[in-house]
Amino acid sequence: MWLVDAAIGFGIIVALVAMYLASCIRILNEYERGVIFRLGRARPKPKGPGLILVFHPVDRMVRVDLRTITKVIEPQDIITKDNVSVRVNAVLYFRVMDPMRSVLEVADFLFATSQVALTTLRSTLGQAELDDLLTERDKVNRRLQEIIDGHTEPWGVKVSVVEVKDVDLPEPMKRSMAHQAEAERDRRAKVINAEGEFQAADKLRQAAEIMTPYPMAMQMRYLQTLTEVASERNSTIIFPLPIELLAPFLKTGKENASAATPMNGKLGEASLGLKNPAQAEPINGVGATQATARGHIPSGLSTST
Repeated sequence: MWLVDAAIGFGIIVALVAMYLASCIRILNEYERGVIFRLGRARPKPKGPGLILVFHPVDRMVRVDLRTITKVIEPQDIITKDNVSVRVNAVLYFRVMDPMRSVLEVADFLFATSQVALTTLRSTLGQAELDDLLTERDKVNRRLQEIIDGHTEPWGVKVSVVEVKDVDLPEPMKRSMAHQAEAERDRRAKVINAEGEFQAADKLRQAAEIMTPYPMAMQMRYLQTLTEVASERNSTIIFPLPIELLAPFLKTGKENASAATPMNGKLGEASLGLKNPAQAEPINGVGATQATARGHIPSGLSTST
């Protein structure tokens, strides 16, 4: 009888052991690893993937997901280096590279990584100017990724990508930027127009140098211009008058003007009828001529002693 009781007891024990072992079975997916704590001490290596045994209550397992995790950083109000208030949000991509450190070095690596990304976003974008934030987005993203990855590397977390998602500007700033862009487009249009005028002037100079030895070429150009004007329906009549036709008249006018100009006061001497100023007679006995010096006194004049 006792054999039967022993057999029943042994069967019960085997059943309990089998049930216990069945309850200790854990299945880990390909992207999961299990960090085992046995009596409070971590095992040297993580378990998985596949079928593993966790002996309760001696062992305790912490599952760690090795897939890339996407974390949206909530919008933050930031003042840039040039004192412009903007609202920025970003997206963070990271994954666990070392399951042991992600469990042993930090209490909650998800929360810790998100908070590091949040503070880094504020501090880094606060050191950048608005133009850099809008035009050099790739440079800003790389800077954020390097800083955040440097903080999370001791936790066994690798930050792969950080992307600034949206940059919300105040309405006055949007209007100012629109005016600036319009002014820039106007400036470019004026520069392009000036360059076109410069090139056209250069080509006209070259054309003038070619046509200068050939006056008939200029006449043909006049006729071509008349043809182009006459092709339209208008009442305008254009008669080209070459400057060369007026050259003889201009030359004659210059010669007459130069002939009428007095030269060194000779015109005044000729009007007095004097050939030599020394031949002028003294007036009122003042001065002596050659005749008085020889003792001859002209008639009508007397000398006093």
